[in-house]
Amino acid sequence: MKKIAFLLLIICLAAGTPNAQNARVQGTFTSSHSNSTTLIVSMVSGNQVIPTDTLTTDKKGMFLFEKTLSGPTMFLLTFPSESQNPIHLIIHPKDNISLTMQLDDSTGFIHLLSAKGSKDMQLYQAFNHQLFQFNKRAKALDNEYNQQETSAERRRGIGDDFMKLQTEQNIAVKKLLTQNADVLMSAFLVTYFDNEIETYLDIYELIDQKLSGKYSDNQFVQYVSGKVKSNLGPGRMAPEIAMKDPEGNIRKLSDLKGKIVMIDFWASWCRPCRMENPNVVKLYHRYHDKGFEIYSVSLDKSHNDWVKAIAQDGLVWPNHVSDLNGWTSSGGASYGITSVPSTVLIDRQGRIIAKNLRGAELANKLKEIFGE
Repeated sequence: MKKIAFLLLIICLAAGTPNAQNARVQGTFTSSHSNSTTLIVSMVSGNQVIPTDTLTTDKKGMFLFEKTLSGPTMFLLTFPSESQNPIHLIIHPKDNISLTMQLDDSTGFIHLLSAKGSKDMQLYQAFNHQLFQFNKRAKALDNEYNQQETSAERRRGIGDDFMKLQTEQNIAVKKLLTQNADVLMSAFLVTYFDNEIETYLDIYELIDQKLSGKYSDNQFVQYVSGKVKSNLGPGRMAPEIAMKDPEGNIRKLSDLKGKIVMIDFWASWCRPCRMENPNVVKLYHRYHDKGFEIYSVSLDKSHNDWVKAIAQDGLVWPNHVSDLNGWTSSGGASYGITSVPSTVLIDRQGRIIAKNLRGAELANKLKEIFGE
């Protein structure tokens, strides 16, 4: 599940200039819930989100936000009574931005319908719309999966459908960022691919090339540059993981050296993970006797939920580990995991073969390795 929380991984997009100037954002927000809405404006500074203003829309849903800025700055526009997803703003001095937003009742998603007066916000609007369409289709698949009358065979098919949907989404987002690599907002939005950087390294490199000169002191552009330089890609040695299994025994990834190993980062609460599990189980049974192992790292916080999901999904391999720290899992941190499901395929010497192979791609790669 691509976690929308990747948007929380944000660094201040401020490139200081000596001359502070006024910027203006006017907008309209509509919701079926009420005639007026409270909006919280927060400035992003380093790893902090600092509330700066509280706005209330009028009866027509209109609001106005003005700020004196010395350089491009990122703000969050949140709607505490409406939805959990914020709107991200990059505002430059002298900007005069106009936004139109609407709450989608079926998904609870704040849909940015239009953005004028800013290349950054026009790019963000296109991304927001793409994410809105993806969420609607993903929710429809999730609803079908949870219907009692849905057969086991169809559930497996839904897992495949979700993988296809995710691939389509990735292609669309990459195209969007490629076309707008010289826009500062792209340095923020490219974090969407942080967990698949080996596959999408070219777009990081392009954004780094386009922005590092103009915004060399910008922390987020520096973050993208750092990702390019420290890419943990194919051919690199897989970092060690040593964590406890459900019984409290330490299981080391390195103990599986000599096998083809797939590290599977997952969680009991992750619906796409659970959808993919039948395919993983099938591949394990097919290739285990030929030297295929799975090392499952759970990002759960509940021991009971973790163990229950292992039993429910028939994850029969012994190498299940977790420190029950959720997104701050030490195992996940070693591989820069920011979304699940995520996989890392490792060769017999402990070197990375590929990352984030799932569904047909994983099956084809294993067939290539094992010869059938």
